[in-house]
Amino acid sequence: MKRNITWLSYLSVTLVITGLSCSTSKKAGISTDKALAQSFDKEFVDAGAQYKILAKDLPADKFPKTYFPTTGKHEYSNSGWWCSGFYPGTLFYLYEQTKDIALYNEAVRILEPLKKEQYNKGTHDLGFMMFCSFGNAERIQSKPEYKEILINSAKSLITRFDPKVGCIRSWDSKKAEFIVIIDNMMNLELLFWATQVTGDSIYYKIAVTHANTTIKNHFRPDYSSYHVINYNPETGTVQQKRTAQGAADESAWARGQAWGLYGYTVMYRATKDKQYLDQANHIAHFILTHPNLPADKVPYWDFNAPGIPNALRDASAASIMASAFLELQQYVDDAKAKEYVSAAETMLRSLSSPAYKAAPGTNGGFIIEHGVGHLPAKSEVDVPLTYGDYYYVEAMKRYKELAK
Repeated sequence: MKRNITWLSYLSVTLVITGLSCSTSKKAGISTDKALAQSFDKEFVDAGAQYKILAKDLPADKFPKTYFPTTGKHEYSNSGWWCSGFYPGTLFYLYEQTKDIALYNEAVRILEPLKKEQYNKGTHDLGFMMFCSFGNAERIQSKPEYKEILINSAKSLITRFDPKVGCIRSWDSKKAEFIVIIDNMMNLELLFWATQVTGDSIYYKIAVTHANTTIKNHFRPDYSSYHVINYNPETGTVQQKRTAQGAADESAWARGQAWGLYGYTVMYRATKDKQYLDQANHIAHFILTHPNLPADKVPYWDFNAPGIPNALRDASAASIMASAFLELQQYVDDAKAKEYVSAAETMLRSLSSPAYKAAPGTNGGFIIEHGVGHLPAKSEVDVPLTYGDYYYVEAMKRYKELAK
């Protein structure tokens, strides 16, 4: 196996296998709301009960995608859908908090039809699919099989990297296009893990190159992000900057801003390169100072959505942001840390309220209501989303760790 001692010595102090649910530590001068942290114990139990309902109606070898309250029907996916890893990942998180073995057993069961995706070279979403699932499984109970699956997943992911462009290809498209979306920042964590475990620096180098190219081309002067960049695959030059799921090409699609915030926080954790910390702070500033961010800090589906203040909210974006803020706070000075913790607290209070948290036994077993998947395509609009649940549970877990 290829080894690079220089890279390994650098990585040894910056990478942690448990990075997926990175613990936070209390900083001097940073206080937490103990009552809020304690309330999450009940939230975890409630969430576990919901996921037992979700599991009860789940067809064999299928993964929950969403639920439509108006018709009372679920929508399921196969293992190749980009969200397939969130259901087992949420179950593992809930098992950790409740010690309910039924949740663990269901998570392990659903890993079986998912494991074949380790060889899927047709998607950039193997971080979401495999690290949120098998990464959490490996973290909770390490097994050689889990390690092998994750390494193979990383190998599959890097086949989509093109050194001419400096990015991992997101969506397959026409030969004259090389499409990269901001979401792809979330799949790099798997690559850092792979370098740490195998000692092969190729994964690390590809992750860093992708992140650097993305900083260069995906962001506007105000640090809002485009959703889609279309590169020329022969020259690596930018051909087009546009949206797919946002309101307009020049708008700030809320979940895209969340992916960037979370992604560059992970980049700093993994490399300790200050440019990534600066980028995460800039994105945070854009989000928290935006005049269209509501008081409850659950963003509209797009920061420039038509019809504000009557536009739909995207609770999934708030979940991702809350979790990212709770990690980012540990890398900054106390003033920024207080700001980020306060924002996460507001988001979590909002998401845990009846305005966004489903009443027991409702919502088809999902935890959080009012997610917006792809509004321009009229797909998954104002419904629960598996990633909304996953990052909500992760954020509560991180807050409890901070409050200890």
